[in-house]
Amino acid sequence: MAKLSTTELLDAFKEMTLLEVSEFVKAFEEEFDVTAAAPVAVAAAGPAAGGEAAVEKDTFDVVLESAGESKIKVIKEVRGLTGLGLKEAKELVESAPKAVVEGAKKEDAEKAKEALEGAGATVSLK
Repeated sequence: MAKLSTTELLDAFKEMTLLEVSEFVKAFEEEFDVTAAAPVAVAAAGPAAGGEAAVEKDTFDVVLESAGESKIKVIKEVRGLTGLGLKEAKELVESAPKAVVEGAKKEDAEKAKEALEGAGATVSLK
């Protein structure tokens, strides 16, 4: 297999949907036994802690805080938003608080939040 340059990899990611990138990140994490979420959280907290001028965020993480009473409905919504299988979606819901969608545009994040809240979940945007 030919080695891809960084530019070629970035071009490939630009053509992927958010769900495809999410699936790739999950597979990458499993393959190399790493977690991509921790550095993102540290980087997001960095500017706020530094006291720099507030800059409006353009990407958001949709975090499932609690499944509420309708766990099955929430699992269905998580599957619809992420493309995860039943087992993976159930594990995500049961491990709340957990990010369902990461790096989404504000509009997409709000739609995901509304869908999950409509199913009975408690959700926050970060």
